[in-house]
Amino acid sequence: MPNVTLAIPKELRRKMKAHSEIKWSEVARRAIAEKIEDLEAMDRIVGKSRLTRQAAAEIAQKVDSETAKKLK
Repeated sequence: MPNVTLAIPKELRRKMKAHSEIKWSEVARRAIAEKIEDLEAMDRIVGKSRLTRQAAAEIAQKVDSETAKKLK
């Protein structure tokens, strides 16, 4: 399996270390997989739509942003 290196802020790393029982690579892997699923779903929708790719991406960004706000 290929490796990916991530740069994260020191404060975030400190908080991650406080929870060493968590497999952070698995958390990142799942987050990436979920994002890919979202992008693939968006590609399917865009493929059937008259919206441009850019317009669909902007809508997706707004949805992601609003969802993140609700989850906080």
